[in-house]
Amino acid sequence: MVSAIGLRYARALADVVLSSRNEVSAEQALDQIRSFAAAVVTSPELHDVLLSPAVQPSRKRAVIAKLGEPLGLSRIVQNFLFVIVDHRRVGILPETAEGLEEIFDEHFGFARADISTARTLDPAQASALEAQLGRMTGKKIRPRYSLDESLMGGAVARIGSTVYDGSVRGHFDQLRRRLIGEGGRVEQGI
Repeated sequence: MVSAIGLRYARALADVVLSSRNEVSAEQALDQIRSFAAAVVTSPELHDVLLSPAVQPSRKRAVIAKLGEPLGLSRIVQNFLFVIVDHRRVGILPETAEGLEEIFDEHFGFARADISTARTLDPAQASALEAQLGRMTGKKIRPRYSLDESLMGGAVARIGSTVYDGSVRGHFDQLRRRLIGEGGRVEQGI
């Protein structure tokens, strides 16, 4: 979940990236923010320097500038990181990256789909499922798959607040509700 502050910073960066004249693509900017956030998380020294109130902002900017070349940071992303450091918001970089991904997905017509399946789908099945979801939403699908053996078969996809239930368990539940709604009595074990 992206906080309001993380989303505000993500929107600011997205506005600059999308309005820049091909200096950095949306994908590149997102990759650069993710790699810098990962470096902060995985390096205790970098984390301590960038989050410590005892270290002057000018020294923090110097560290970012020094890391800019090895990490391949564009001028836009590097300047964004300077702003993050100056406002003492380094801790929200991971959620800013998540917010940035959501903004770019929306801008470029992608929909994120959390898809649970009873078993691992082969590439052809995954492609067919993604194509079907794309037709239903009118967007290109960015899937994230997980396994849920309780589904018995089929799949459940969540896109935003909408759930598409094509699981065997879902069909049984729907049948059960219909039978109960028609005055029928359903025994446990159906």
